[in-house]
Amino acid sequence: MEISKKKPFFPVNSELSSYLHGVGRVIALPISYDDLLRHTDGFPLLDKYGEDTLWESVMYGETVISEFNKGLTYVYSLLRTDGDMSFMKHLYVDRIDYCHFGNSKPFRVRIVNKFNDNYDYFYVKKTDASRVYGLELEYILSPNRINFYIDGNTLIEEHIPGIPGDKFMQTYTRSPSFNKVRIAKEFVKFNERCFVRLLGDMRSYNYVIDITPDFEDEQYRVRAIDFDQQCYEGRKNMYLPQFFKENRMVVQFCSEVMTTETIEQYRQEERVLIRRRYETAQSRFKRLIACLCKDKLSSSSKINTLKKELEKHHKVSFSKCSNMGKVLDLHLKLMLSIT
Repeated sequence: MEISKKKPFFPVNSELSSYLHGVGRVIALPISYDDLLRHTDGFPLLDKYGEDTLWESVMYGETVISEFNKGLTYVYSLLRTDGDMSFMKHLYVDRIDYCHFGNSKPFRVRIVNKFNDNYDYFYVKKTDASRVYGLELEYILSPNRINFYIDGNTLIEEHIPGIPGDKFMQTYTRSPSFNKVRIAKEFVKFNERCFVRLLGDMRSYNYVIDITPDFEDEQYRVRAIDFDQQCYEGRKNMYLPQFFKENRMVVQFCSEVMTTETIEQYRQEERVLIRRRYETAQSRFKRLIACLCKDKLSSSSKINTLKKELEKHHKVSFSKCSNMGKVLDLHLKLMLSIT
């Protein structure tokens, strides 16, 4: 299954902007995405094995980088300490990377603690309504929390730590501590989360594996890191990571170590957890879905295709769903047995 074209950007409309103000996602930023485009040079960023990461480290003039250091450390403080700079005086911008490959063409800012050389990252992207909806749905319905802010055409996202899914499959599966059963279980749950909230394009490089040592073994959690394809694609299988060739190895693990009954058990477990999160944040979710139901996030042809495929899946009519927001609302209620 392939995605042949890049998704277009969708603007944040007045309803979504009002929602974001209400939940504290809008904030005045000292640096914009366009400011970071002022780089004068760059060079390919290689990983520790000498392989191209598809990121480019960009360079700026001395005056510009001095200005950026102050502004970007403040942005980092917004994500970590609500803008309290008294805890951030020992931080500095070590590197700014740019990715031509990503749909959003993001910048990644590396922040370093000068006392112990510890580092962290955050991302500066162009604001896109699809991504904003995806981030909010991740915050409301998933087991994960993610901080982000917008200011006009600039979106700031915190870094989600973990091993990229493709790298995990290439290297970590050969580790003596690797647990095939536990990664298979988590992938089934991740697959279900993506389908329930209609998050598409979860190829292996669009999610990470978070590894937590347990007292006898390791626990895994699969976390999405790319939210561009929220409620955009027309084909149902685009919202099911199991159908992407890049995930073939972990799908094979699922076939090897799980029965159909076990897979259905884990799917049901995940739906119950999502429903509990929905019930806890029902007011916030309803405000968000109300915005989504007034927005245009996809083409009429994709909406109609998805409606037909979901009608076949649920055996329920989606004829009254005129846009992706209404499709998601009905689909989610059917998946979670919400009246």
